[in-house]
Amino acid sequence: MRKHNYLNNKDILSEIHKSKTNFCSYTEDTYNQFDLIISLQGPHGTLEQGLAKINRNTIAEAKRNKAKRLQTRMFDERKAAGEKIKLAECEHDPKKIKKDELIFRVMTFDHIPEEPGRKKTPKTLADTKIKLNFPAFQHYKFNENDELVCVGKSHWTGGMENGYFSKDHGKVTNKLAHMWIKLCERYATRGNVRGYTYNDEMRGQAILQLTQIGLQFDESKSANPFAYYTAAVTNSFVRVINLEKRNQAIRDDILEMNDMTPSYTRQASREWEANNPEKK
Repeated sequence: MRKHNYLNNKDILSEIHKSKTNFCSYTEDTYNQFDLIISLQGPHGTLEQGLAKINRNTIAEAKRNKAKRLQTRMFDERKAAGEKIKLAECEHDPKKIKKDELIFRVMTFDHIPEEPGRKKTPKTLADTKIKLNFPAFQHYKFNENDELVCVGKSHWTGGMENGYFSKDHGKVTNKLAHMWIKLCERYATRGNVRGYTYNDEMRGQAILQLTQIGLQFDESKSANPFAYYTAAVTNSFVRVINLEKRNQAIRDDILEMNDMTPSYTRQASREWEANNPEKK
């Protein structure tokens, strides 16, 4: 059976996109694939400010991104069909892509209901809205009248005008969940953590952390979700280790207070301190 590589950035990005799409609604299924992400200006940016950033420069950038994506897709398809082909042979001309073929993802919370009091001192617009599993956005494209129209919304069900907000109707893909589990399992076998008796607890805590922040990855800032996930897993393992060490120190203190033998780690530490008083 052919082996599957679950831990490369290309596949992880694809599964993150598919998982986010499950929480969204689009006027057409093809509109889920965006060509450029428009970020808002500052923590309190509005949708109008985001749409204003769609200009000649961003349109040209979106065309280049779309041409590159089409080139890669054609190369993969022809290579999978058994052709011996070079990437340059699948090149697309960005100038031939029409403006109304582009999809812009505008990061906005305009369609997300407010939740007053969720945070005592809200610092961003997101702090005043319902807590989401990933930042909200809307997809826009040019129509035949050269006007920008909304063709998709995150955390949404139904049409753009007659639909409603929903954040629980979607789910992450099985493949992305498998990637999270595989990443945690491989990290748990590293030499600096595999010897701990609570290795299973560390692995479970890391998986739980990925389920909470796994879709928070921002595609506009990086194309390396593997590093993002690895950092989250590392922090989870370190958090459990520090917690267990603190609990062990408390247990040893209680044992010593009752004239009982503490753990071997505490005994070895005491012996080392006695033999090396200058290095305390």
